[in-house]
Amino acid sequence: MVTINESTLKNQLESGIQSLNIVLDNQKINQLVNYILLLRKWNRVYNLTAIRDSGQMLTHHLLDSLSIVPWITGCSHILDVGSGGGLPGLVIAISCPETVVEMIDVVSKKTAFIRQATIELGLKNVKVHTGRVESLSVSKPFDGIVSRAFSSLSDFVALSSHLLGEKGCFYAMKGLIPEDEISNLDKQWKISRIIPLAVPHLNAQRHLVIIEKNRSASFKEANNPEQ
Repeated sequence: MVTINESTLKNQLESGIQSLNIVLDNQKINQLVNYILLLRKWNRVYNLTAIRDSGQMLTHHLLDSLSIVPWITGCSHILDVGSGGGLPGLVIAISCPETVVEMIDVVSKKTAFIRQATIELGLKNVKVHTGRVESLSVSKPFDGIVSRAFSSLSDFVALSSHLLGEKGCFYAMKGLIPEDEISNLDKQWKISRIIPLAVPHLNAQRHLVIIEKNRSASFKEANNPEQ
């Protein structure tokens, strides 16, 4: 395991942010560095992620999560499903302080970490839930629901669609384009866009699959109820 110091971590993060064409002020960069340090500290005891190497945490977790930020900036209220150690939810919350970010995970030790990290990082735009997303009830629907290695596209949509606003979108972070998962998606939903993500220093394919309501299918159902 390679442990890099805080200064090196910050320099590598700044380089990665520049490659992603994202603008973050020094406070947000420091918060992201402190998040990685907290994740590394808690991971020794709670096994939040299989990655132990600080450098790999930076690329595989932090920069990977940051790569979707330009595509979700229009969302004001986001849910991160299966957030684990707060990825990408905490990264979004730090990068987009004007966005309300809620996170849910079934594992209590992971949500305990997210709550503690939220306090230590001074975040005011975060809410954390422990439990299954299909059982979650909220007073205000989300305009964006994101997942990172949570489940298949069909399960992701089926389990959380009751939480999405009428004009909202699902944002699924994937490796290779999941052709089989796309073909199994319910016809009430459609792929609006598949965006290749170039994560700095990560030699692997990454894609963001954006899903929205298939309004033409809804129209056909309304006019052909027997079909």
